[in-house]
Amino acid sequence: MGTTATGKTDAAAYISEHIDGEIISVDSSLVYRGMDIGTAKPEPAFLAQYPHHLVDIRNPSDTYSVANFYAQASALIDDICARGKVPILVGGTHFYYSALEKGLSDLPQANAQLRAEINAQAEQYGWQQMHQRLTQLDPQSGDRIAPMDTQRIQRALEIVMLSGITVAEHNRKRNPPINNPMLKIALTYSDRSFLHQRIEQRFDLMLEQGLQQEVEALLEAGVDPQAPAMRMIGYRQMLEFLECDLTSKSVRRKAEKELRLKGVAATRQLAKRQLTWLRNQSNVVWWVDFGLEQNDFEPLNAFITHYV
Repeated sequence: MGTTATGKTDAAAYISEHIDGEIISVDSSLVYRGMDIGTAKPEPAFLAQYPHHLVDIRNPSDTYSVANFYAQASALIDDICARGKVPILVGGTHFYYSALEKGLSDLPQANAQLRAEINAQAEQYGWQQMHQRLTQLDPQSGDRIAPMDTQRIQRALEIVMLSGITVAEHNRKRNPPINNPMLKIALTYSDRSFLHQRIEQRFDLMLEQGLQQEVEALLEAGVDPQAPAMRMIGYRQMLEFLECDLTSKSVRRKAEKELRLKGVAATRQLAKRQLTWLRNQSNVVWWVDFGLEQNDFEPLNAFITHYV
């Protein structure tokens, strides 16, 4: 586990070479086909060398919920263990880990019509006001979810409007957690500025690799700009950029600057939320400054091998 840009993918790949295991992606963004640059998806050659379960399993117009992940990941874990191998879970979607460790609420399925209504209202009034509405209907969810976390605001509103029951009430009725013991390792850096630097470098690389062209191709393929996948960090900011008058050089330069600033800021906010979540978890082994030196890999591998 760990915040974005801490080297989780490299760690999992290295570990998979030294124990008889299989990698399961715990990342809500990597499930979508054709969304490679903005999600920092590993290159095809890397995935061929280090296969990942639950990558490229949905079209961008489809929804993918924590319930989908819970069902698929649980089945994969049972299958991998039954074959005498070790499941290696890697990714930064932390509520997916919670679903496996603590069980999953029996939440209502996504409702396309209601989601369209929520999106239309958000378009008219803004997500800040939708967050205020959520706080009125479900105060706990309003306190828990950040005002700019549009995807989670939409889902929480959908749940309470469909069922008339708050998310917390649903959470009291859970499907069981997995039976397998979990060794939870979190990667982090002692110097926060180093993480910020990596986040900036990663976002700049996305822009250089063609994030704009990727988003334009998705739109041309008919993907709804309001689809949950298109509200992920990077894609949301690029959609805003594409709405600008890009024929004017001065406006384009300003828009490009704002795109980068918003993308980096949103990624930093995500990392902050991820770190807060991790600090509130129990039995986490913290691995500090992983990957800064080449020999960092071997101690981590030795620790995990001993545990397994």
